[in-house]
Amino acid sequence: MPTRTTGAIAQDWEPVVLHKSKPKAQDLRNPKAVNQALRTGAEVLTVKKFDAGSNKKTAGPVVYARKLDEAAEPAALERVGGEVRHTIQKARLDKKMSQAELAKLINERVQVVQEYENGKAVPNQVVLGKMERVLGVKLRGKIGK
Repeated sequence: MPTRTTGAIAQDWEPVVLHKSKPKAQDLRNPKAVNQALRTGAEVLTVKKFDAGSNKKTAGPVVYARKLDEAAEPAALERVGGEVRHTIQKARLDKKMSQAELAKLINERVQVVQEYENGKAVPNQVVLGKMERVLGVKLRGKIGK
């Protein structure tokens, strides 16, 4: 059984004041909070952002950089040569492989193999090296030039 003290019991009657926490910045940007502040006459801070509302992504001089690049460099990129195309096709068919099987063996998409065999691909030395290894033929060097 609990024991009680025999002295005088005093109570603390000090007032306790609870304050609301400050609103977060995210809540202050809420349209409802802004409208409420305007209705009550509270101060509302407005800041205009730099280039707000404009649809410009680049400055003026950068637009002309593309024209300079096109003038200095050739427009068309070099594609896979005819000899390389035929060598890939012939070696693949000799090994009785489909384009999908070759693509899987070199860890590329089927579309990449199709582009190389159709002559639409821009030669990539890494891809050509993988094809050389799997097919056992030479694709890089003097044969494509």
